[in-house]
Amino acid sequence: MKLVVKDMDIATGGILIAILNEVDAEKFDLHHEDRIRVKKGSRETVAVVDIAESEKAVPIGKVGLFEESLDALRAVDKDIVDIKMEKKPESVKFIKKKLEGKELTSPEILTIVEDIVKNKLTAIETTYFISASYTKGLSEKETIALTKAMIETGDVLKLERYPIFDKHCIGGVAGNRTTMVVVPILAAAGLTIPKTSSRSITSPAGTADTMEVLADVSLPLSKIKKIVEKTNGCIVWGGAVNLAPADDKIIKVENPLSIDSEGNLLASILAKKGSVSSTHVLIDIPIGRGAKIRSKKEALHLKREFEKIGKGLGMKIRTVITDGSQPIGNGIGPVLEAKDVLLVLMNSPSAPQDLRKKCLRLAEEMLVMAGKSRKIASEMLDSGKAYEKMVEIIKAQGEKCILPALLKPGKCKYDFTAAKAGRISRIDNISISKIARIAGAPIDKGAGIYLYKHKDDRVAKGEKIFTIYAENQQKLKFAVEILKEIDGIDVK
Repeated sequence: MKLVVKDMDIATGGILIAILNEVDAEKFDLHHEDRIRVKKGSRETVAVVDIAESEKAVPIGKVGLFEESLDALRAVDKDIVDIKMEKKPESVKFIKKKLEGKELTSPEILTIVEDIVKNKLTAIETTYFISASYTKGLSEKETIALTKAMIETGDVLKLERYPIFDKHCIGGVAGNRTTMVVVPILAAAGLTIPKTSSRSITSPAGTADTMEVLADVSLPLSKIKKIVEKTNGCIVWGGAVNLAPADDKIIKVENPLSIDSEGNLLASILAKKGSVSSTHVLIDIPIGRGAKIRSKKEALHLKREFEKIGKGLGMKIRTVITDGSQPIGNGIGPVLEAKDVLLVLMNSPSAPQDLRKKCLRLAEEMLVMAGKSRKIASEMLDSGKAYEKMVEIIKAQGEKCILPALLKPGKCKYDFTAAKAGRISRIDNISISKIARIAGAPIDKGAGIYLYKHKDDRVAKGEKIFTIYAENQQKLKFAVEILKEIDGIDVK
């Protein structure tokens, strides 16, 4: 059937959509969520059907195409296209199999992941796969297959080096910017560590958000390779390159549902590592109230799972269990965290010592994996070689700032003071992160929180515990209102 294109001027963000008038849909027995193959000349694509109930939306004889479908066909408004019925992807059958609690084979999982990457599955179909993985669980074989499929369906950073190191933190701890100190320490020590990091999803800043204050993080794969070959390391945004793209699509569905199956978690993390050819990976598992992992028992279970899956992938995995009961460092938010990182690397007396201590511990563990002495970590930091390496990496990526004094937080601020004298018994990660985000972080780089005190510190009545920074008064007002509801600080 030939139809005339109507440009809907709408983008879905991924899924390919075509809208038919209900008269045309009925004529060809098409229903919501059916597929049609749309062809223009030598180009064709498969789109999911939506149905318009009025001629105002899509007239009879026309097909409304969203931007993704138009781009796939290189079509414009009023072009003529051919459409015909298309079967549902075979992966839908495999998703149903998983819903029934049956184990999927490696080829079946690869087919599902390929269809997710190519936007052949609807949001509902992808959600069913994620839900089935969550409720039925993924076996060790399925998790390894899912990880491999995520790597295979994206680009891979190939380096003529061995070993290649990487690290990952499970998350949930505000201000935990260890990557930006560990990478230059290890790179200065001669290890290769190409670090692709994420932007924030629920935190006041991801590593990529913070590094972006100092240098460009959205770089093509070819440039990343040159930077690593020159400096031994990089700190870039993984979302700017096509590394394990299925992971980002799956995360978008998981977040609104607040579900994250163990198998998907393991595959998500290790696929990102595999996509940069990592051979040795350190996993940081913070535990404590407010962190993602609450108990040591849970952490030890996750440690064993990482090591099992890593073995199946040919990766050497080492895990460390760390304190996640409170924020790390003083700054929470991109600018404030970047300042902490530079102060640590510069061995400044005002550097947050808890961040320095944790970074050294992680770097030491990775040096042990490399068969080197733990002492090298402190030598690289104390001698200034780690800072020099960080400056080299920043300049290679496109320098924005390398001086802490030039990093200014938001111009609007509010000081939170102690209502009574005593000892700080709790600083809640979740509350601190929420307040910092409402203040504008990470979109507003200067927004966030600066901590003057940490858990177990003593405070006098009226003494400052932290300052909230925002780029404008309205956001500061919102943050202060939330602060009054959930201050997240206990003084006893």
